[in-house]
Amino acid sequence: MKTAAIALLAASVLMAADGPSLYYSKSFPKSVPEYVQVNLDRSGAVQYREAVDDDMPVKFQLKDAEAAEIFGLADKLGHFQQPLESPAKVAFMGTKIFRWVNGGETHEVKFNYSQDTTAQALLDWFERISESAQREIDLERTVKYDKLGVVQSLIAIQIAMDKKRLVGAEQYLPMLDRVIKNESYMHTAREQAAQIADAIRNPKP
Repeated sequence: MKTAAIALLAASVLMAADGPSLYYSKSFPKSVPEYVQVNLDRSGAVQYREAVDDDMPVKFQLKDAEAAEIFGLADKLGHFQQPLESPAKVAFMGTKIFRWVNGGETHEVKFNYSQDTTAQALLDWFERISESAQREIDLERTVKYDKLGVVQSLIAIQIAMDKKRLVGAEQYLPMLDRVIKNESYMHTAREQAAQIADAIRNPKP
């Protein structure tokens, strides 16, 4: 565990080399997944992990405006130099950490639940990033190993899109195109994949 912590710190320092970076993690035993971690740099590059020592994270890119909004929320929170935990007694919803890294400057705050609306907005962004990565993991798994499960993966992506929960949706295009072009997948899957790919490539205003 100590080695993993050192590796994580080294990764944070490397990400900070070209400007500030943000780190988010949530540990919630018995949930699925039990742990998530997001590293985001100012350019919008995302790395998502479900284990501290995962050396093959899901990587994708946020839009400039999305990254700017997220970092703007971190600015409003003073780069996590003040407590965020709510004094109200609430059920345990997972231990969350926000961390700001910029060169030699590092600040972090840990909390279960916050009533701060800015913190809630930032948390929602990280939750959306995590959900988007999880949809990618599931889609890749079914495309490669469970052709009958592809339709359900695509339905989950469509539902998340309809609820505006997805970010960095371009990450799905390679797998979607693989389904569209391969007749070994069910017609329903190929048709659904084509609709989602078109929505990603030609978003409505």
